[in-house]
Amino acid sequence: MCAVLAVSLSGYRAWKRGGHPERRWLTDPQMLVLIQSIHAEFKGAYGRPRLVRERRSRGFPASKTRVERLMREHGIRARHKRRYKVTTDSKHTLPVADNRLKRDFAPVAPNQVWTADITYLWTDDGWLYLAIVLDRFNREVVGWSLKPRLTADLVTDALTMAWFRRQPAPGLIHHSDRGRQYASHAFQDKLREDGMVCSMSRKGNGWDNAPTESWFNSFKNERVFGERFATREAMTTMMFEYIEVFYNRKRRHSTLGYTSPVRFLNDWRSKQQDQKQVA
Repeated sequence: MCAVLAVSLSGYRAWKRGGHPERRWLTDPQMLVLIQSIHAEFKGAYGRPRLVRERRSRGFPASKTRVERLMREHGIRARHKRRYKVTTDSKHTLPVADNRLKRDFAPVAPNQVWTADITYLWTDDGWLYLAIVLDRFNREVVGWSLKPRLTADLVTDALTMAWFRRQPAPGLIHHSDRGRQYASHAFQDKLREDGMVCSMSRKGNGWDNAPTESWFNSFKNERVFGERFATREAMTTMMFEYIEVFYNRKRRHSTLGYTSPVRFLNDWRSKQQDQKQVA
């Protein structure tokens, strides 16, 4: 019976002893098909660590060594990363803020530290500029904006989206580079209106905003490099799917215990509610 159903003897015996029948043991060919399907589903974004956890969450256990061997033998790997290109225009006479964040990228609660940045995206119709706002607590993209012009409204629109989604209490630290968009009077007025504290990286020091630059690197590696976007509309559609459908709600983040940003935040809120009820 085990041979016909492609079930291992050890797995069958474990099930008879009270194991979990929903955990299905697969042969190498079956496991390879599953690995290939997950790899395709996430468009090559997952390497071995995330792929192992995704597979286990679906009830298919296997050792890391076995998965690594199958991936190596069949040339399955995550997309290679490319170097980040600095695009900040800090040659202006607008006032800049001190670096109040000082690389403290680990807040203990949501809506304490947001980081922001801009990147360039090419389509056959011309350039698009993407601005994002990240909540450093759960790495969620809480605000974003995509426009064909690199103007102040690009970053103010991203901040406006973030504020309406979270409506943080006054005192939140908003950290960015010294680019003219973030130093503009319109953006600084928006920060003051929302009760946020402005923080900016030191001149020429990309490490002061490394997490946000890292997000761009992962995004381009997983969705942009090797692809051609014929129109700005195609890029916009892809951006919405990546941020709102995949990254925030599905993508397993290594620093969050391999859970998604939204799941991590929901779990944290549930724990806070339980603690209040106990108290």
